[in-house]
Amino acid sequence: MSQTFHQVDAFTNEPFRGNPAAVFVLDEPADPVWMQSVALEMNLSETAFCHSSPRTSEEWDLRWFTPTAEMDLCGHATLATAHVLVEEHGAGGEIEFQTKSGRLTAISVDGGIRLDFPVDVVNILPVSEKMTDALGLPIVDAGIGLTDLVLEVGTAADVRGCAPDLQLLARLADRGVVVTAQCDDRDDIDIVSRVFAPNVGIPEDPVTGSAHTTLAAWWAPRLGPVLRAEQASSRGGELDVSLVGERVHLTGCAVTVARGMLLI
Repeated sequence: MSQTFHQVDAFTNEPFRGNPAAVFVLDEPADPVWMQSVALEMNLSETAFCHSSPRTSEEWDLRWFTPTAEMDLCGHATLATAHVLVEEHGAGGEIEFQTKSGRLTAISVDGGIRLDFPVDVVNILPVSEKMTDALGLPIVDAGIGLTDLVLEVGTAADVRGCAPDLQLLARLADRGVVVTAQCDDRDDIDIVSRVFAPNVGIPEDPVTGSAHTTLAAWWAPRLGPVLRAEQASSRGGELDVSLVGERVHLTGCAVTVARGMLLI
């Protein structure tokens, strides 16, 4: 059976920037083995699969896959999915997703689409020699969230220029390592980061929504609950991050760059 899909660049208003995701809007649930095979074929950092929930027509069941693993939470592919549902399927108002991370929502707002995600809990860790060796830079502070390690460095230039040893980095966290600093080279940006996740087949992720649930917990106590964030990968992307109680609002734009047909 054939299946249409869309490729969307998320957390950007320009094509060929931000983080690309493939989005499949299905008529019914699919075999996870098939979904993992499709994600490998797409070879993007994330491929999203959603279908209307059998519980209510106002909800969508949503799952995310990297080329090598299913993920519990993904921001940019959720943004991409909401964008497709609005642009191609006429979705309006608040879009509800049921996921492995519970109920998530998306809604169109001025400036793009706003996602509502759970905030991460970050515990401070002592900076170790292994961390410094893997990153190749002095580390100011370190912390661990549910899945990602946070390494704070001194300047935005340190974040932009870091070239970590991915083999060593893969030994430090289950999913990914978030390298971050307060932004000191752009007046319109509060925090800057990069995300490396070799353990799930992503050497560097272009823009990572879920990592900003961790960055919100990390930076909000010092910089305030409303942040403008840049992820400084080669593709680059920006988003607004707001800590609201135990939730994080992530707001960004998305652009559809391709429509295709999977024939198998």
